[in-house]
Amino acid sequence: MGIIERVKKAQQGDEQAYIELFQQYEADIYRTAYVYLGSPEDALDVVQETAYKSYKAIANIKEPQYFKTWLIQIAISCSIDMLRKRKKEVQWSADYLDAITTIQDEENIPLSVSLQDLMESLTAEEKHIIILRFYYDFTIREVVEIMGIPLGTGKTLLYRTLKKLRMRVEEGDSREFKSN
Repeated sequence: MGIIERVKKAQQGDEQAYIELFQQYEADIYRTAYVYLGSPEDALDVVQETAYKSYKAIANIKEPQYFKTWLIQIAISCSIDMLRKRKKEVQWSADYLDAITTIQDEENIPLSVSLQDLMESLTAEEKHIIILRFYYDFTIREVVEIMGIPLGTGKTLLYRTLKKLRMRVEEGDSREFKSN
C-alpha cells in the first residue's frame, strides 16, 4: 500500500495506517529535531509532540503525497517552539562537550565537529533552509512552502547562507594553513 492510500485510511480513522506512516518517518523527525536542539532527550520530546500534533491534525492534509513534508514542518515548528521556551539557549550533551575538549589538543578536527560548528554559526532561519534543502533534498519551492516565505526571499536566503558557509570554511582553511 502506498503513502497516499495510507494517508487516506489514516484520515478516515485507521490508527494502524497512521502508526505505519509515522514510523516510516520517525527517524527523519528525530534527526531534524536533533539538528535544531542538539540534545537527544529534547529531540525525543519533539518526536512525541510531532506524533501527537500530526495525529490530531491528519484529517486536515489536503495533499497526501506531501505527508513527509507536512510531518517535517510540524517537527521543525515544535523544535523552534522548544528553543523559544529555552530562551534560545542550546544545552550541549555531555558527549559533545567531551569530544570538544579532547579534540582541542589534536591537530585534525573530525569533519562532524567542523560541520556542527558551521551549523551552529547559522541563524535559525539559515539553518532551517540548509537542512530542508540539502539534508532532506526538498526543492527550493518545497522549502519556501514549508517555511512560509516567498520564493525570491527563499532563494536569496539560501544563496546568502551558502556564501556565509563558504566564507567560514575558507576562513578555517586559511587559519589551519597559517598555523602549520
